[in-house]
Amino acid sequence: MTTNPATAAGGGVCRIRLDVGYDGTDFSGWALQPGRRTVAGVLTEALGTVLREPVRLTVAGRTDTGVHATGQVAHFDVSRAALDTRSIHGDPGTLVRRLAKMLPDDVRVKSAVEVPVDFDARFSALRRHYSYRLADAAWGAEPIVARMTADWPRPLDADLLNAASAELVGLHDFAAFCRFRPGATTIRDLQEFSWRRDEQGVLVGRVTADAFCWSMVRSLVGAVATVAEGRRDPQWCAGLLAQSSRSAQVPVAQARGLCLVGVDYPPPEQWAARNATTRDVRDASDLDVSDGCCGD
Repeated sequence: MTTNPATAAGGGVCRIRLDVGYDGTDFSGWALQPGRRTVAGVLTEALGTVLREPVRLTVAGRTDTGVHATGQVAHFDVSRAALDTRSIHGDPGTLVRRLAKMLPDDVRVKSAVEVPVDFDARFSALRRHYSYRLADAAWGAEPIVARMTADWPRPLDADLLNAASAELVGLHDFAAFCRFRPGATTIRDLQEFSWRRDEQGVLVGRVTADAFCWSMVRSLVGAVATVAEGRRDPQWCAGLLAQSSRSAQVPVAQARGLCLVGVDYPPPEQWAARNATTRDVRDASDLDVSDGCCGD
C-alpha cells in the first residue's frame, strides 16, 4: 500500500473536508475498484494531480453502483507543503475551482475546508439522510429525471407506503434488509422513513438513520412498496425485523432512485467522543426487548 507523505510528515499534516455531489449512473459506486470507474477513483486522481501527493479518501457513506449524492462528505490528510504549492497558497477553498476544471461533469467538489484531525467523515457522523424517488405511473418516469427516478410496475398507495415505513422506524436489527458482510453489524437506528407525492406525482421518500448497511435503503423501499401495491400488509414489514439474515422475500429497489442528500455531525468539541462511540460495534444487547427483535 502506498504511504501518504502527509501521514508520515510529523507536524506538517492538515485534514481537509470535502463536500461532494455526483450523478452515480456511470460510476461503479464510490469505492476504489481496479479497472472500474468509481467516484473515489476519479476524485483521488484529480486531487493527486493538483496536490502532487497521493491522497486517500475517507467517506461518510460508500454508495453503491448507480446511487447518486448531493450531500456526500469525505476527508483526506495532506502535507502542509502540498497546500502551499501549485497556486493553492494554503487555502483549501481554491481546490473547488481547480477541480471544477479537471473533473467530469458527473462529479463535483462543492466545498473544501481545513478541519481539526478529530473530524472523521465516517465515524464522526451522527446520521445520514437519503431520498428515494419512485414513479408508479403506467408510463414510468419523466425522461428528463429518469436517471434519478426509479419506476415501479404497479400503482402504489401512499398511505400504505407510510404505514409500512412507520413499522420499521426505531433501533432494530435490520439483517433481513442487508446483504451479508463479514464482521459488520446490522443493528441500526432508523430515525425517519416517510413518503410524499411531489407536484409531478412521483413518490419521494426520506430515509434517515445513524448509519446504513449494504443495500439496506433499497431493500427497505422494496419491502414497503410491496405493501403499498397491496400484496402484503404493513405488519409484514415489522415481522421481517425478527429475521436474523437477509430475507429472500424482500425485493431490492432500483439504484437510480437513491440519493445521499446530507450527513449530520455534532459540534467539533464532540467529534473525538463520537468517533469512539461509532467504532463501538453494536450487538443484540443494545436492543430494547420492547423492539420485539432481540430473539435468536
